[in-house]
Amino acid sequence: TSGGTEANNLAILGLARSRGARGKHLISAKTEHHAVLNTIQHLEKREGFEVTWLSVSQAGRVDLDQLTDTIRDDTVLVSIMHANNETGVIQPLREISEICRAGSVLLHSDMVQSFGKLAVIPSGVEGSRGEGFKITQRDPSTSLRSGRDGVSLVDAASFAAHKFYGPKGAGFLFLRSGIPIEPVHFGGAHENQRRPGTENVAAIAGMAAAAEFVERDREQEQERERNLRDQLWQEISAQISPVVLNGDTHRRLANTLNISLPALDSETMLMALDLEGVCASSGSACMVGSVVASHVLLAMGLPLALARSAIRFSIGKYSTEEEISATAGIVSEIVQRTNAKRSEKTVPV
Repeated sequence: TSGGTEANNLAILGLARSRGARGKHLISAKTEHHAVLNTIQHLEKREGFEVTWLSVSQAGRVDLDQLTDTIRDDTVLVSIMHANNETGVIQPLREISEICRAGSVLLHSDMVQSFGKLAVIPSGVEGSRGEGFKITQRDPSTSLRSGRDGVSLVDAASFAAHKFYGPKGAGFLFLRSGIPIEPVHFGGAHENQRRPGTENVAAIAGMAAAAEFVERDREQEQERERNLRDQLWQEISAQISPVVLNGDTHRRLANTLNISLPALDSETMLMALDLEGVCASSGSACMVGSVVASHVLLAMGLPLALARSAIRFSIGKYSTEEEISATAGIVSEIVQRTNAKRSEKTVPV
């Protein structure tokens, strides 16, 4: 595909429409990426599907009891992301899979954030230096019991190359063998009539090389990034108070740190960080001049003020301890500088 967004669209639209004879009920979570949220909302608004949106805990994990209770005879698809793009929170995919299989419901997962960080390589994918990847047959029930692979637990999974150092504009959709899916574009019979159009061979080759690159030392690299992430949190929390850690403290990606700094809003912090050469991001978007708080953090129950002051730091293969310490110091300096300016404004004349 051209990336995670197209893969999500193809999975959700294609699987939901192909199961129309069974019903028109969909289940997803309130914390999904907009590539999933907006696609499902399209089916709801334009094609008569009914949607149940699952709540999440303060840690950001879906309510499994609610999932069990909301599966119906006419439920055709459950779509729940593996790891959240804002908080890094990892969902209990095995339990979700067992619930869906018990109800004979297809399960799709947005795994864009997972590849290269968690063990999600498709069962039967083999690769070595210079060979790329090849698919072999394997009993999916065996993989489900072994728990080796993230995609062994789902019927469809979406991926994007740029999330694991590959080229932008490339991605892929894992689809379990034998599951029918309707195309969302029409033309030639490419990809077994699932996705028409000439394949972008250069991007595919780059994606395969990147996949091999990140998988080669994934476990060691994730442990290194986890240590850097924890170092960043420890140094920031030691220098700044108050500061809030958002999301599950244990079940989250090794490279992701999402915090709220009540002293100032995320837009102000991000602009100041950018001027200092620090790359960070926020769950907020600027719409018509007003900062909109992250829907993910609001769904987790964060007060509006904390959601508006949230920023995300992502650690990568090229991050160093020196950069982490420098970043913590810069964040602390920005907060102190902002507080000092506020104090000056409140001094009576």
